[in-house]
Amino acid sequence: MKTDSVIKILFIENSVEDAEQIITLLRNAGVAVRPARATTPEQIHAALEELGPDLVLFNPGVNGLPLRGVAQQIDASARDIALIACVSKMDDQGIADMFQDGVQGVGSRSQPKQLITVIRREFDSLNTRRQVRRLESALRESERRCDALLDSSNDPIAYVHEGMHVRANRSYLDTFGYADYEDLLGLPVLDLIGPADADAFKGLLRALSRGEKADLRLELHARRADGSTFRATAEFAHATFEGEACLQIVFRRQQVDPALVEQLQRDPVTGLYNRARTLECIDNAVAAASEGRKGQSLLLIEPDNWTPIVNGIGLGKADELLAAFAHRVSMQLGQEDIAGLLAEHTIGVILHTENDEAIREWIGGLQQTISREIFDLGTQSITLTTSIGGSLLGEKNANTDMLLNQASQALRSAQSQGGNRSELHDPAAREKADAERERNWLNLLRQALTQNEFVLYHQQSISLQDAEGDYSEILLRMNGPQGEVLPGFFMPIAEKHGLNAEIDRWVLNQAINALKARERLGMPTTFFVKLTADSLQQQASLLPWLERTLKQASLKQGRLVLEMTESKVVTMLRPAQEFITAWKKLGGFFALEQFGSGLNSFQLLNHIDADYLKIDRSFMADLPQHPENQKKITEICQQAHEMKRMALAEWVEDAASTSLLFACGVDFVQGNFLQEPQPLQVNG
Repeated sequence: MKTDSVIKILFIENSVEDAEQIITLLRNAGVAVRPARATTPEQIHAALEELGPDLVLFNPGVNGLPLRGVAQQIDASARDIALIACVSKMDDQGIADMFQDGVQGVGSRSQPKQLITVIRREFDSLNTRRQVRRLESALRESERRCDALLDSSNDPIAYVHEGMHVRANRSYLDTFGYADYEDLLGLPVLDLIGPADADAFKGLLRALSRGEKADLRLELHARRADGSTFRATAEFAHATFEGEACLQIVFRRQQVDPALVEQLQRDPVTGLYNRARTLECIDNAVAAASEGRKGQSLLLIEPDNWTPIVNGIGLGKADELLAAFAHRVSMQLGQEDIAGLLAEHTIGVILHTENDEAIREWIGGLQQTISREIFDLGTQSITLTTSIGGSLLGEKNANTDMLLNQASQALRSAQSQGGNRSELHDPAAREKADAERERNWLNLLRQALTQNEFVLYHQQSISLQDAEGDYSEILLRMNGPQGEVLPGFFMPIAEKHGLNAEIDRWVLNQAINALKARERLGMPTTFFVKLTADSLQQQASLLPWLERTLKQASLKQGRLVLEMTESKVVTMLRPAQEFITAWKKLGGFFALEQFGSGLNSFQLLNHIDADYLKIDRSFMADLPQHPENQKKITEICQQAHEMKRMALAEWVEDAASTSLLFACGVDFVQGNFLQEPQPLQVNG
């Protein structure tokens, strides 16, 4: 930390004397301090706005203020502020709890050197984070300018590393008479300089590589591939390419018409900025936020039910409707606000406001304007509503990708509530909302287990080798507040709270009952049922339960195939091995899902006795266009058959892929193209 740096510190401290003692301690250590003190949430809010502190020193005993509440209040400010707990006594459990509640450091009043070290460290870390954000913004700006220069400029531009070409644009190739970049790759740039200027050019390159001060322009004769020369001005700039320092060399600068540039930056349908220009504006807003600017937010705006509406009015009217919609948005913009088209019908708005309430008023005004408008499209007249998601922009989320993700998640959340809704990403409320959402879903999960509110589907696997009987995959769903929910949403919550094994047992019980009913009807069927890692950990109780349940159902051996993913089995090899051995003794079969995704999947079969190998779905994507995937599948099938295993391909989506898989030797295929999942009838 620089000795002349001024640290702005907010003391949340009852005693003025105690705060002054720390200030004196810091100043005696050569640290300049600009302090403020607060003892209530209102005072904290005012100090955060007025002082803009770098650090907050919190005494856990202040007027009953909860540490988590203070941390949330700091987060709500959208500033990157380090929270340090200043305690009288160091206690391991207490320190752990404080870190969990949001502090970045803990200092002891009784150990002045330790306290000063913590304050210095957190201030240095804060400055590092700020510098990283500034550098990220500057780097993005630099890369964008370089890419724009290369892609759009008529000037010949090349990147040179250690005197060799590593990149060049089309104009460079055309100017020097090369048909393809491969002709330039590895060619010394000195070969393109006339003999009379070679020494001067070489000397300038050497000086620049050493970091010496040198003229960044050089008048010279450039030499084409055919040996002819022309006069040019070479301009040099330090740059990076693929992480390596290099030089950018530009010949004959292009003069660009600003009016033409502005026209090219506009979307021809809506008249708003196009995607590239909009992203550039977002980058600029992020850069300003990283420098401490407040009062900016990013909103993503979409008309509700766009696809059904376009289907109703016809594609020919879609552009007209989008242009009218964009015009209504534009009419709501302030002088500093910026709007652009980020996707097919997604408008991004950079709104300049001073507080959350003004943002919500703007959003409400736009939604009201849109909903009241009648859009005339020839002989048709329709109405629209709009959903809006946004994120407040501050120093702490001054990153373009993060900002876009936050706004996008807020938009999807608003749309999931039925449309004509809005949602703003609030850093302070997110943790609380996520925890509340998780608690709600946990209650729904427990209710589903006790009241049988899970739903099972089965998807048939088609035998390509004329195997007898039916084969189906069991698929789990859950009845949620707005319809059925896929397991990818609720199973992680179930795993976190130790419910996966209980859900597995419910699914197994239902599947066994369904198999029993099918046996009675003379419909021999084999079910593939997924098993979670939690069940392996509880195999001591699961296996006896399976044995009893299967005996009561009087099922033939092999009717139930338990399956786990290859990656999960690899990480739990010993318990998986023990479980499969015991399961086989009960007459069960086992399948490995996502097979072929590892470095040496067949090596796993030396330890895991799997009967079915379910080939990783990544091999199925556009299979007819990927002969390398066809070859890999063939190899898997050949090795599987040599080891007396059967191969199954999932996610098969077209007839051509089915034919190819048959030629590869796959035993079973499964996918929505072949059969959509069907509700499972448990009782015949």
